[in-house]
Amino acid sequence: MAGQILAGRYELGPRLGVGGMSTVLAAFDERLEREVAIKLLAEHLADDNQFVTRFRREALAAARLVHPNIVQVFDFGLDEDSHRHYIAMELVRGHSGAEILREEGVLDVREALSIVGQACRGLEYAHRNGVVHRDVKPGNLLRGEDGVVKLADFGIAKAVSEESSITQVGSVLGTAAYLAPEQAAGEKAGPAADLYALGVVTYQFLSGRLPYEAQSLTELALKQQREVPPRLDDLNPDVTPQLAMAVDRALALDPHQRPATADELRSSLADGVRGVGPATSTTRVAGPSTTATTVRSPATSATSVAQGRVGPVQPRQPRAPRPAPQTASPVTAPAAGRPQAAPRRRGGARRAFGIFLVLLLLAAGGAAAVIATSNSDDAVHLRRVVYDDVQQGIDAMKQLVQDNTK
Repeated sequence: MAGQILAGRYELGPRLGVGGMSTVLAAFDERLEREVAIKLLAEHLADDNQFVTRFRREALAAARLVHPNIVQVFDFGLDEDSHRHYIAMELVRGHSGAEILREEGVLDVREALSIVGQACRGLEYAHRNGVVHRDVKPGNLLRGEDGVVKLADFGIAKAVSEESSITQVGSVLGTAAYLAPEQAAGEKAGPAADLYALGVVTYQFLSGRLPYEAQSLTELALKQQREVPPRLDDLNPDVTPQLAMAVDRALALDPHQRPATADELRSSLADGVRGVGPATSTTRVAGPSTTATTVRSPATSATSVAQGRVGPVQPRQPRAPRPAPQTASPVTAPAAGRPQAAPRRRGGARRAFGIFLVLLLLAAGGAAAVIATSNSDDAVHLRRVVYDDVQQGIDAMKQLVQDNTK
């Protein structure tokens, strides 16, 4: 295919990659004299109207996204001679996130957050323009030789504001390991699904493994509902507890528990690297019934709870909280040499008490009372009485009250 002229202007070069529905080749645009990448729809799908529509949707959705962190689409159409649908787009020379993972295994925290942070910027822009990627994965994060990361392959993107028959009930798109729980269940995927997928990518960059290892979509869905992935700070000592919880929040079962926007995700990850943010979470706690009770973490907005948007999920084992350091309660001893309070004056209707507190503790077969009173001289008197008989203790307490209020 190299050397072939496509659509009368694109000289095709070497193949850059191949997917289930398309092949990507390097090419040279003879009309504008620049290097481009050409995506060709697979030949066996050329006569499938549904796939052709989806392929054209990619071009229409991505062509209006002009952002430094998104691969720019220049042109799309149908080559009459070969009957091949194509998209001409920006050529990024560098490595994909998948290639970087294969080379490095586990990425340095700063390197991983640089890639993910730039992807967040691209997603933020796409979401603001009504486009959901729906296939965020390491292979679609391209880091150029200049270090700039671009989101590629909006091949299954869907304009949020439009309805389409392409995505039918029960159909699932995207790479299974990065599918959000709602996608795995065949539900509509919104911006929160992209944030979940980017959370999976971040987890993989920082640990060298996926949060859920599954052999099928069904197994993945069950694990998502019933298991909590290991904490990142347990897998990588360079990850702070705060960063681990920021990623954990992106992987929340409920879309409304995830960050509200890609920009919020980027900020929480950046804060986590600096040790800012919650280090523990009480999210995803299973309730007594078959529906899990969702307890939101401190970093999560209460807005969705107030609006009743938190939907039911299947029971999942709660994440064990980190043991908090135990500190002894301070005990203040009376100051040495403190003068005794002046004798309490009895009688007098104008006498005022600033504070009066009675604490009664009752137990089987016994009673204890602690009485604290304060008069106008700011003198506080404590007296502890203990009796074997409950009624005897109550009577003694009443007498003390009468003595101190006369």
